[in-house]
This record gives sequence, structure tokens and C-alpha cells, in this order.
Amino acid sequence: MNDHVSRILDQWGRERPDLDASPMAIFGNMTRLADALGREISAVQRRFGLGEGEFDVLATLRRSGEPFELSPGDLAATTMVTSGAVSKRVDRLESAGLVTRERCSHDGRARLVRLTPEGRERIDRAVEAHLDNEHRLLAPLSESERAHLAAILQKWAGAVGDE
Repeated sequence: MNDHVSRILDQWGRERPDLDASPMAIFGNMTRLADALGREISAVQRRFGLGEGEFDVLATLRRSGEPFELSPGDLAATTMVTSGAVSKRVDRLESAGLVTRERCSHDGRARLVRLTPEGRERIDRAVEAHLDNEHRLLAPLSESERAHLAAILQKWAGAVGDE
């Protein structure tokens, strides 16, 4: 292989043969892959007028089921961002008419974020395109390679404390 990461490994092998630089093959390629995949995924989300954060909020509301509403705290916990970040995302989505903020029926002080019919239609189309794109991006891997990779990544994520 004569790619960027391989060249880096060759250079370290020449300059510091006493070091085992093999982890760089994994981390370097993961970084390059994450950057490339991020660009591909963002391009599809932009086609629907969404950024990653907005897509995440709409998708979280949609997959929560009827009535497609969650508290800002539940959104923050599910999307793994701060409540301040959720608030900014919800502000943008509310301005676009994709969500509303409503008072909670059993606690008038609490608010719920709810998908509007337009928001539901937008995220349904966006998720379909998103999954088509992910299938396209995974096409070089066989089904068994995909399953193996998913299992490895799940194991690794659990070991480093990502739940």
C-alpha cells in the first residue's frame, strides 16, 4: 500500500524502528475515513436543509414514536449534547417550522419539543436518503464484513467507556 498512512508508518519505521507504530495504521485510517464519511453524510443532510445537529434532533423525535415529542432534557440525553446545544438546535428547527415547543400537560412549567407535520415529512425523506447513502458507503464491504466490523466497534466502544 502506498497511501498516506502507510507512508507515515514507513517513515516512523525508518526513523524510530524501536517503536511499534502499528496503532497509527488503525487510528490514521479511522480519522481519514471519519472525515470522508462525515463529508458524504453532511452532503445528504444539506439536501434537506439540515445540519448534523438538526438531523439528529428530528431523527430522535421521529424514532421516539407517537406523539413524536420529548423534553429538552430527554433530547439532550439521547443526542449526547448539552441542553444549551439542544436549545439552539430546537430554536433553528422551530424557526423553520419543523418542531414546536409546547407546555407539558401534567407540568405547566415544563416544555416538550414536538415534530410538526412538515418536520415529520422532512425527516422521513431525509432518513430514507441517509440510509440509502450509508448503504452506498458500505457497499465495498460484504455482509459478513459489516457484521464483523460492527461487532468489533461495539466491543471497542464498550471498552473505552462509550455507552
